[in-house]
Amino acid sequence: MNQQVKVIALSGSFNASTSPDFQQSVKEVIDSGIKILLIDCHNVTFMDSSGLGTLVLTFKALQESGIKMVICSINAQVRMLFELTGMDSKFTIVPSQEALQNLLLSPT
Repeated sequence: MNQQVKVIALSGSFNASTSPDFQQSVKEVIDSGIKILLIDCHNVTFMDSSGLGTLVLTFKALQESGIKMVICSINAQVRMLFELTGMDSKFTIVPSQEALQNLLLSPT
């Protein structure tokens, strides 16, 4: 992956009990000078409203720091949660890490 991109891979259930570790990783990203944070949800089996809330807060914090947030590899349950809340139109969602890499390499 590109040197300006940091990947955080989530797994299992993403909810209030699992978000503190994620939030710590995000703080490290903000302090690191990274330009893009890719959140890989390939191994996420379930996300509830608190997990979604964590992503919304992360999106806002990263935006304020000039860092772009991209989410990839979401399953049907996560996609439905995003669609029901309208967040699918707010978040940048790509099918996979490779898709983001291809976007970064394509001429603008």
